Amino acid sequence: MSEIKNLNPACIWKNFYALTQVPRPSGHLERIQQFLLDFGKEAGVEAFKDPAGNIVMRKPASPGCERKKGVILQAHMDMVPQKTPESTHNFETDPIEPWIDGEWVKAKGTTLGADNGLGVAAIMAIMEDKTLKHGPINALITADEETGMYGANDLPEGELEGDILMNLDSEHWGKFVIGSAGGIDVTATLDYQEAETDPEDAAVKVTVKGLRGGHSGLEIHEGRANANKLLVRLVREAVEELDARLACWQGGNMRNAIPFKAEAVLTLPKENLEAMKELAQDWLDDFTDEYKGIETGIEVICEAVETPQTEVPVEIQDNLINAIYGCHDGVIRMIPSYPSVVETSSNLAIINIGAGKASLKILARSSREDMKDYIVKTLESCFSMAGMKVETAGSYGGWDPNPDSEILNLLLKEYKALFGEDGIVQVDHAGLECSVILGKYPHLDVVSLGPTMKSPHTTTERALIKTVEPFWTLLKKTLEDIPEK
Repeated sequence: MSEIKNLNPACIWKNFYALTQVPRPSGHLERIQQFLLDFGKEAGVEAFKDPAGNIVMRKPASPGCERKKGVILQAHMDMVPQKTPESTHNFETDPIEPWIDGEWVKAKGTTLGADNGLGVAAIMAIMEDKTLKHGPINALITADEETGMYGANDLPEGELEGDILMNLDSEHWGKFVIGSAGGIDVTATLDYQEAETDPEDAAVKVTVKGLRGGHSGLEIHEGRANANKLLVRLVREAVEELDARLACWQGGNMRNAIPFKAEAVLTLPKENLEAMKELAQDWLDDFTDEYKGIETGIEVICEAVETPQTEVPVEIQDNLINAIYGCHDGVIRMIPSYPSVVETSSNLAIINIGAGKASLKILARSSREDMKDYIVKTLESCFSMAGMKVETAGSYGGWDPNPDSEILNLLLKEYKALFGEDGIVQVDHAGLECSVILGKYPHLDVVSLGPTMKSPHTTTERALIKTVEPFWTLLKKTLEDIPEK
């Protein structure tokens, strides 16, 4: 695994490898925070943890560069904890196992954490570089970006010193992001009194798995299957045709990841067991055909389990199934002026039903505030008709594009000079912390960039090795050429 430390540029890859050895799933950041504080001390730069749990580092200007505009380099420290069904990895205690597969760096059985570990590693490399000529640099490494941008949302005003913000959390080398969507978490809940199961009934666990999953911002437009939305189609037919009853449901585990697995326990008359297995096979055939060319590993498994003592009451069950069925999932529309970019979407991310409680979590995104409000009200209407309580949290606005950005045009100039081709300017549907930080520091000139990564938020996450070195070259050259105030 340590072979990745020998990749070029070594200054980034050795730091990234060190990050993979420190557990840092969202919500459990004590170790990585201390690691970064220790790193800052060793690198000889000021480093502290702010009240929001962010790590801030400050590196003074090189001699003679004091008049240059100040730059804030920004990335997030947490990673999405996803693992394969057979993995025994504990994200709170175990290191990630990175390995080289041809031109890619991957992880064994888990997410890699290149999102946003490579951005953090680049910041670390800048902080410890003694040869680079640069103006004053602040580093902002935020906490819990993946679960709600909590570090950015709670960032104290007046803490950062700089004129330019360079976010290092983009996933496409050669593309420079100047705008992103806003988002909001929508949660629907319902408490219910469980009903007793007919002791003569049998029970099955139906599992939909093997899906690609993916990033609900970057890959929502690809038409990948959502395990919750597939499972509800099977469950509804089982209820209607086989007298099945819903006992419990678990699907998805991250608000910003397309769920790749969902399972439900159903009770039903024993004489319908064989028909239930046939129904599962029929739906597998349908799903396989429906997602041909998009999903290649769909599994629908129906297995006998011990009959639970309780289940969801009929009227509650029907309302929940209807709500899940009716909940919008996927793209709503594209940006009219950027027809290749998603404007508004929703991701039915997490479902937990059982033990008298039902909870559904959706991440809605839009680059327009009015459309964000529209999708929220659409979801509220759907769940309210099912008698559910609907709450919203973690709202953040979109980042409005500025094509006349000085730092953008400097990056484009440097990119063309270094690599002989034009960079691409784009707006992303994925949420970036830039919009939140701009709300507190509106004077900042902002751009986002990074090396190429594929399938973040999934166990197939991978980083393209050949893009890291030019990313590092461009970052250094741009910092050297930052203009004076």
